Amino acid sequence: MTQTVQHDDAIQVPPNSNTADAPALSIAGVDPELGFAGGETQVLGLTLALAGAGHRAELICDPAGRLWERAVAAGIRCHPLRIRNAIDLAAGIRLRAILKRERYDVVHFHTSRAHSMAPFARGFARALVVTRRMDYRPNRVFAPYLFNRAVDGIVAISGGVADSLAAAGVDRERVTVVHSGVDCDRFRPPTAEERVRARIALGISYGEFVISAVGALEPRKGHRYLIEAIGALASTAPSVKLKCFIAGHGSIRGELERAIATLGCAERVKLLGRIDDPRELLWASDVFAMPSLKEGLGVAALEAMASALPVVASDVGGLREVVESEYTGIIVPPANPEAIASAIGRLAQWPALRSQMSAAARARAVENYSMAKMTTRTLALYRACVRKTRGERDRVT
Repeated sequence: MTQTVQHDDAIQVPPNSNTADAPALSIAGVDPELGFAGGETQVLGLTLALAGAGHRAELICDPAGRLWERAVAAGIRCHPLRIRNAIDLAAGIRLRAILKRERYDVVHFHTSRAHSMAPFARGFARALVVTRRMDYRPNRVFAPYLFNRAVDGIVAISGGVADSLAAAGVDRERVTVVHSGVDCDRFRPPTAEERVRARIALGISYGEFVISAVGALEPRKGHRYLIEAIGALASTAPSVKLKCFIAGHGSIRGELERAIATLGCAERVKLLGRIDDPRELLWASDVFAMPSLKEGLGVAALEAMASALPVVASDVGGLREVVESEYTGIIVPPANPEAIASAIGRLAQWPALRSQMSAAARARAVENYSMAKMTTRTLALYRACVRKTRGERDRVT
């Protein structure tokens, strides 16, 4: 739900701020990352939705990155910008030149490196907005300036992220919670035929119970605990034919491979590497697992819920907001393979419970986490920021 603040100097986001007769906006999203993860999914989806609604929506990104590749293929106009680090003065100067030439109404910084360029953008757009996706505290030395003064509005993708910003000294009244969105038309329950094809493609045998996980192979994603849970189930519930697919790449792949070998579950756990589209993996699955140790919200969990999968998720960050335990999935303590194993075992052994959670998960995703809702709320914030900055300039003159 969008957070509306009450003080006169704060950004108000009224419910009718996205009216059909309001003028179209010119918007640039800034995302210099080379990879394509959940954040880039959001950036591309938002940009396409804004363009589809009649706004001038463009991206400023690294031409060597996968976001550039996908955006250009989708017909989005992109401007090249490489940002090496948070103190890349040359990148800041190049960004300023782009903004001076293009004259955007709103510049939206989508990553931490992008946000570090905000001071260079001041005065070259009517409003500056930043999205914060991580639920750990930003640097307390720089956060008050970068969030309280360098931008006009802040998007937190969950209440947990908003709390972490406040703990770092960011003015909570400047923060608007706008949950991430998912394309609920594309991520949907499969037909019977689609599910059969998806399972055949992965070599899944009849009667196998499939758990999937999608995310970077990094310690914060907690995959080792999921692997340990599968190993435990192999010995405590040998009658349940389990298969676990983990999609993603990252620095600890070798460590996870060794854990799989040590636990003797190489036939049960498969590392798929990076996949461009998780939809068919979700269609082949019975349950989705997200055992993260930190998580801003969890786009992968949203895609799974939209695909009508119950989610076993850690009690961290935005996941505790997304997954309603015992209704759309099961929340477990972080770093707890025993709890993960127990949750998976329950869902494997009780198909009626799994069916109820599947339907509830799909309904919750459609109602609260659609890409359309995320776009509407973001656009409302853009308009509120533009109005506020225009009013401040009028008072000065």
